[in-house]
Amino acid sequence: MFFRSIREDVRAVLERDPAARGAVEAFLLYPSVHALLWHRAANFLYRHKLKFLARWISQTARFCTGIEIHPAAKIGRGLFIDHGMGVVIGETTVIGDNCTLYQGVTLGGTGKDTGKRHPTLGNNVMVGSGAKVLGPFKVGDNSKIAAGAVVLCEVPPNSTCVGVPAHVVRINGEKVRCEADLDQVTMPDPVELEICDMCARIEELEKKICELEKK
Repeated sequence: MFFRSIREDVRAVLERDPAARGAVEAFLLYPSVHALLWHRAANFLYRHKLKFLARWISQTARFCTGIEIHPAAKIGRGLFIDHGMGVVIGETTVIGDNCTLYQGVTLGGTGKDTGKRHPTLGNNVMVGSGAKVLGPFKVGDNSKIAAGAVVLCEVPPNSTCVGVPAHVVRINGEKVRCEADLDQVTMPDPVELEICDMCARIEELEKKICELEKK
């Protein structure tokens, strides 16, 4: 089980990073693989009540990789943390299979909750650079969070979220209001999106005024 997880972590790097040149390079040189390897050991110890040792391992991994993962966090198969510096994954976080996190991502809490206080990511979720997902809600399967977004509430499956605070701009491939397609290069401008919303609202009000004037 442990070695199968390592193979899947390496395969995730090879599938999602065009700069990766082979399995040996991914295993030896990629902080994502190292952080997850350390985490799986720490998680095993944490679940067996060796919490101090688990935290020592997680803090050592943080020092070596720049990626902080609480040993209690639950992580599925095939997670890829690209670059990884500054990534923080909180204690009650749950991450599904085949997810991708970019550098500077925080999967955290608001600081006020107890119990389950960190997010749950479904399968095939992508979280862009510097995004913050804060709170005990779920980000649905196949969703994308834009770089720099701050997500504070639940995200439905197959959605694209942008902005501060984040809002959904695409669901199931269909546009919500106006937006540009999301990737790490051509990210929509949140200010432009708000202006589009205002323009649409003004146009709607103008139509209503015209109808009232005709009456």
